[in-house]
Amino acid sequence: MVRQGVLESPKPEVIFGLHVYPFTTGAIRYRSGAFYASCDKLKIIIKGSYTHGGVPWGGVDPIVIASQIILGLQTIVSRQTDLTTTPAVVTIGSIQAGVRGNIIPDRVEMEGTIRLFDSKIQKEIHEKIRRTATMIAESGGGKAEITIVPNAPVVFNDPSLTQKMIPTLERVAGKGKLWFLGRQRTGCEDFAFYQETIPGLFFDLGITPEGQKGAINHSPNFYVDEKALIVGIRAMAHLVVDYLASK
Repeated sequence: MVRQGVLESPKPEVIFGLHVYPFTTGAIRYRSGAFYASCDKLKIIIKGSYTHGGVPWGGVDPIVIASQIILGLQTIVSRQTDLTTTPAVVTIGSIQAGVRGNIIPDRVEMEGTIRLFDSKIQKEIHEKIRRTATMIAESGGGKAEITIVPNAPVVFNDPSLTQKMIPTLERVAGKGKLWFLGRQRTGCEDFAFYQETIPGLFFDLGITPEGQKGAINHSPNFYVDEKALIVGIRAMAHLVVDYLASK
């Protein structure tokens, strides 16, 4: 949409957005500056060679290599990244390999996600992922093909715009229900592409009934209390009206 000119004619001055999250219904959480992480798509294909499960020395087992790579990737964050300066996450969420329990396949496909807040660290971690996967695969007699595709940049809330609109969010959420979120969130949101062009404010809206523990987003147990819908609509409408009225 940005490439096709949605922010060009007419050119918006600012943009507002929200994301639902499992905390108290109708409450609002916000953060100035870097809020949501950048996210990159990670795909690793491990190539080995077929053999019978009872004769593993007859081929190259890509499943064992993939297991070692997964463990190796975790050391990139836990042992090679200074987490006192910026959060980082490398997660493998999908593994596809094999068709039977007694056959060693010739390939494994893994997919994952990389979450970061710093472009310098991003380049370093990408290189470490490639190096780790390649060298572990070669040490086991196999090969690794690594593909990293940028998905979305950091969601960065414009500090002056955020400060300006805090009274609006406070009024809409109600007494005690506007919460400053001190820590950064390693979720990812393509709203960030808009913020690269114009100032923006993105915030979280609670959708879990008070007193209950909500399941994390994308969980099969995820639940939305639709009472939050009213607060969300009011927040978006009042942000626009108050911003225009303040000009």
